[in-house]
This record gives sequence, C-alpha cells and structure tokens, in this order.
Amino acid sequence: MDLDPDPASAAAYDGAHSVGQTPTAVIGAQHEHGIVEMQIFRSGDRLVMILELADDFDAAGLERAERDHPEIAAWQIRMAALQRAPFPDGEPWPEAHRVFRQSDHLSGKDRT
Repeated sequence: MDLDPDPASAAAYDGAHSVGQTPTAVIGAQHEHGIVEMQIFRSGDRLVMILELADDFDAAGLERAERDHPEIAAWQIRMAALQRAPFPDGEPWPEAHRVFRQSDHLSGKDRT
C-alpha cells in the first residue's frame, strides 16, 4: 500500500498507529478473526504489512466487522483517506509473493 505523498499524511498515519491511538475495537476485531500479529513498515510513502495468521483466520468475518461496526468502519474510512492503492485495480493491501529468503540459499551448516 502507498500513502498520500503529502508528508502530513505520513505523520497522521504514524500517529494513528502509535500505541494507544488505534481503536480498541479495531485491534479486538483483528485478534477475534485470527490475526495473531500484524506489523506495518513504512519507507517514505510506501507501506508493507506482514501478518501472522491463525489457522482459523476468518477474512470474511473481519470484512463484516470492518463494514458493520461503526468505530471500525470509521477507522477504515480515516485510513483510506491517507492511503493510495498501489495498482490500477485499486485493490487495497494486495497480497505479495516472496521473491527471496536468505535461509533458502544456505546449507544446514551455514545457518548457524
């Protein structure tokens, strides 16, 4: 995902994701529907999200919560105003495939 290139957008996005600023309902819904851990990294206006998901991750349930819970829906609208989908299809947070993992290139003895 990308951010609006205005530096104020980056500051607002970082601030909204600082401890205590993300609504409890958002964090709760993520956890309830199987997001074990979420990390978002930013470099300039480029964002990368890494998710650790439970085996029973419920994407449809999370989407319903994002749509139907007023506080979560307001969060989604607030974040969408700062974000820009990176591809012409407009898909937010498109899934990426791994291109490289260093450990795949090391033999067992080289991993220590």
